[in-house]
Amino acid sequence: MTYTIIIPKSVQKQIDALPDEISDRVVEKIDQLVEDQRPEGSIKLKNLDNEYRIRVGDYRVRYEIDDENQVIRLLQCKHRRDVYRK
Repeated sequence: MTYTIIIPKSVQKQIDALPDEISDRVVEKIDQLVEDQRPEGSIKLKNLDNEYRIRVGDYRVRYEIDDENQVIRLLQCKHRRDVYRK
């Protein structure tokens, strides 16, 4: 069961701003979400509906899963010190 990944412009800019090595690893992890939406190491965020995060070194990718429509929407891709700030 494959899902569609939606990457808003703001998140794409965050990914593009990462160092090349980290950016490549992040893109690889995002690509893997198509087949496995809740991979080993993903964590459901407390008090948030259907929001998860995956860790890529010191960076975090926050995303939301819509199982009904088979869609994953990326919310943020930032350094761990910045990703949970509103």
